[in-house]
Amino acid sequence: MEKESQFVKMTTRPVERLIPALALPMIVSMLVSAIYNTADTFFVSQINTSASGAVGVVFSVMSIMQALGFLFGMGAGSNISRLLGQKDNQKASEIAASAFVITFILGVIIAVLGMVFNKEIVSILGATPTILPYAQSYSMYIFIGTPFICTSFVLNNIMRSQGRAFFSMVGLSFGGVLNIILDPIFIFVFDLGIGGAAIATLISQFISFLILLFFCVRKEGNMVSLNLKNAVLKLSVYTDIIKMGLPSFFRQGLASIANIMLNLGAMAYGDAAVSAMSIVGRTSFIMTAVLLGFGQGFQPVAGFAYGAKMYGRVRKAFKFTLFTGMIMLFILSVVCFVFADGIIVLFRKSDPDVIQIGTLALKLQCATMFIQPLSIISNMLLQSVGLPVEATLTSISRQGLFFIPAVIILPMIWGLLGVQASQPVSDVLAAVFCIFFLKKFFSQIPKDDIEVLKN
Repeated sequence: MEKESQFVKMTTRPVERLIPALALPMIVSMLVSAIYNTADTFFVSQINTSASGAVGVVFSVMSIMQALGFLFGMGAGSNISRLLGQKDNQKASEIAASAFVITFILGVIIAVLGMVFNKEIVSILGATPTILPYAQSYSMYIFIGTPFICTSFVLNNIMRSQGRAFFSMVGLSFGGVLNIILDPIFIFVFDLGIGGAAIATLISQFISFLILLFFCVRKEGNMVSLNLKNAVLKLSVYTDIIKMGLPSFFRQGLASIANIMLNLGAMAYGDAAVSAMSIVGRTSFIMTAVLLGFGQGFQPVAGFAYGAKMYGRVRKAFKFTLFTGMIMLFILSVVCFVFADGIIVLFRKSDPDVIQIGTLALKLQCATMFIQPLSIISNMLLQSVGLPVEATLTSISRQGLFFIPAVIILPMIWGLLGVQASQPVSDVLAAVFCIFFLKKFFSQIPKDDIEVLKN
């Protein structure tokens, strides 16, 4: 009865009420995640500029882990929400268990390879000779936690795809808050330096994993309860997961490559430039996290509605999410633009080069931040309704099609300014690019709902 009530809520409650209700826990989760990543940068930056740069280098490693987690987590979530909209709970359960098992196994493999080839990996990712020892110390502990970091994304999406975002928020937020508390203790009280920050992250990620796992295996209130017995060796199941997870994989994977390219571009201007761009990346991600959280509240609504052939509801949910997201980011970017220099000073007040480089880069990003919803929400829509090719193309546009060429070409023309302007330029181009796919999608679906709700 409770499962049926959840289905009715997801397909009938007004989107203006349902999406914010689902989004609020996800916004909190994303903000806490962004804040604890920023806290890592903040506390490590108190050590020295090279240590601050190391966090930016290792962020590429974590982006790769997130890419794997998103591949199977978002792929599973997209399928689960549409299957629940069709009332096929058994296949949804197979998808959930299979995604969890394969992600954990691959996470173990990455952990072993990362620890064995630690020095080579961080060198390739853009560590300068002075940054290298800090990056090695930080990344070693991060690699140990790979299986738990990756599978946490899967568990998060299993809960979110059912409309159980609150429980997802509890797991992610508890770990994030714990990380913020442990950072100064391990870094300064226990005098473990940058390695202490990594240990704090490892412990926090493991606690988040355990909490999310507890919520997923519970049967009470869940339309899909995680049970490893439901994991299957059917190629079609993994094909369905990977097909819908590829857009997120490419988006996150390209974000990692883009971060590497950014570090390599900044290296030419010294540790101060690497550190400054790392700080700007963390700060701007806090604003993007608000949008991502709101979009994650939209995705299960779109998936349920599309699965139930309620196309008018899909349109309405998208418009509401897009315009609300643009308004939110506009307000946040104006505030960040005004206080840009003060924000950078918080991290490295003793390094004027970091402050100068970071302030301009942050202001440039704020100038185009409000148009990000066009590319991000478009991608989320296309992924939620099961269009893998279109979703993949929109997912790779911002960091792949436009940012990577920009961060290579623009510094040749403008020098350091080209590094600072690469992300804003790519944001504008990606937004224009995604409009084409939006028009095509909405021209191909009916304007009115066709309700097929079978009891």
